[in-house]
Amino acid sequence: MSDATWRPSATLDALRLRASVNRRIRDYMTERGVLEVETPVMSRAGNTDPNIASFALEFSGRTDGAPRTRWLRTSPEFPLKRLLAAGVGDCYELGRVFRDGEAGGRHNPEFTMLEWYRLGIDHVALAREAAELVESCLALVGRSARVDETTYAELYRTYVGIDAHRADIGTLRAALGDVQIDPDGLSRDDWLDLLMTHRIQPAFPDDTITIVHDYPASQCALARVRDGDPPVAERFELYLGSLELANGYHELADTDEQRRRFDADILRRSAQGAAAVPRDEALLDALAHGLPACAGVALGVDRLLMALQATPRIADVLAFDFARA
Repeated sequence: MSDATWRPSATLDALRLRASVNRRIRDYMTERGVLEVETPVMSRAGNTDPNIASFALEFSGRTDGAPRTRWLRTSPEFPLKRLLAAGVGDCYELGRVFRDGEAGGRHNPEFTMLEWYRLGIDHVALAREAAELVESCLALVGRSARVDETTYAELYRTYVGIDAHRADIGTLRAALGDVQIDPDGLSRDDWLDLLMTHRIQPAFPDDTITIVHDYPASQCALARVRDGDPPVAERFELYLGSLELANGYHELADTDEQRRRFDADILRRSAQGAAAVPRDEALLDALAHGLPACAGVALGVDRLLMALQATPRIADVLAFDFARA
């Protein structure tokens, strides 16, 4: 091991900026009456999403019949929704989350996430609030950004000239142009994602906060689906320049539909040969009790700091990145 690995991967100025951003976030939430809470980092249930890998660990002490295997959270979403069902009201958590297999220039296996929920509003209103928070953080480094709000359909029509809701896979592949991708096993949504990451996202202006909402119903995750022609998922993503910072939903409150989505995730994981992950029965019980109408969003604080410092390396905003942990 090199003698230099004991040193921080971030500068002292970067660490001070992180402290300022954390303070700004807490002030912003306090000003709006959003309660800070803390929820468990270890859970008896994991994240069933086939695109996310969870860390598992074994507890060696007394469990009184409970599972010994616990999962490090990939987000605080499920316990926060349990608090919402219990009547806590608008709430947020600022803390560490963990994802296996994600390490590199823009990823670290443990990172900081801000997640918050607001009662009685939809995903579009929450997206505007998230943009306001990002603008407030930009002011800490003397910067500002304009906000560009668009639908998923408008975005793909503008940037690549296709109907994202109806175009077939052949059309999507052709729109990638000279980008070479192995097509084996890729779904239609995979091709849409590739267009976003390779053709659309890199073209977002640096001084712009881009809000994209109303996704294809097939990309609903934990969002409500709104009937229409075509139906759309009431979901949004927020970008600062080309960096994706946040993902939010008009939250699904239907217990049966949530169970179906968990089960579909588990089947996809099995087909991919991924590790089996238990679904969160406590969340399903909370939804059955009653989740108030709300919207929620998760924002990557490290990604925000990368944007504030104009660096492509997540190591530059972490006291100690994965290689030095």
